[in-house]
Amino acid sequence: MRELLPDIQRWNNEGKAVALATVVKVYGSAPRPLGAKMAVSSAGEMAGSVSGGCVEGAVVQEALEILRSRTPKLVAFGISDESAWEVGLACGGNIEVYIEPIY
Repeated sequence: MRELLPDIQRWNNEGKAVALATVVKVYGSAPRPLGAKMAVSSAGEMAGSVSGGCVEGAVVQEALEILRSRTPKLVAFGISDESAWEVGLACGGNIEVYIEPIY
């Protein structure tokens, strides 16, 4: 989290809202560990990482919606090991990511 603070502070100083995404559950293999975090600004900028491949883009889209609604959300992502490489993920497994607006 500490490494995200400069970006979060800068975005706040620029008047941008910020959402924080945190990996709260990992089932099977995942590219990032439990507790991994990513911050997303209302301009779509991101810092940190919660996964990889197509999941990062999906988390950004969810975060932007959460910033509009101001309602936190738990989102699940998963893919089978057999098709993981086809969509750009290095491993299969499932993760749950909690995304919340921060002020």
